[in-house]
Amino acid sequence: MASEYSLSVVLERIYENQQALEAAIMELTLVAEQQGFAIAGDNARTALDRIGENAGFIKQGLARLRTMEKD
Repeated sequence: MASEYSLSVVLERIYENQQALEAAIMELTLVAEQQGFAIAGDNARTALDRIGENAGFIKQGLARLRTMEKD
């Protein structure tokens, strides 16, 4: 089992924070778009796309780290 502050545990916490920020940005994006701020909404959606693209990469990296820590 990984220690409390192992690299994989720390990165997992960072990933969880990223997911929470993604949800918050989406909520704010929807509000901005409803109030007519289309350009701000587009910019936020671009950032959300990047977060989504990186999510899979991060999860695969975490899985590899966990495997290495077990060995």
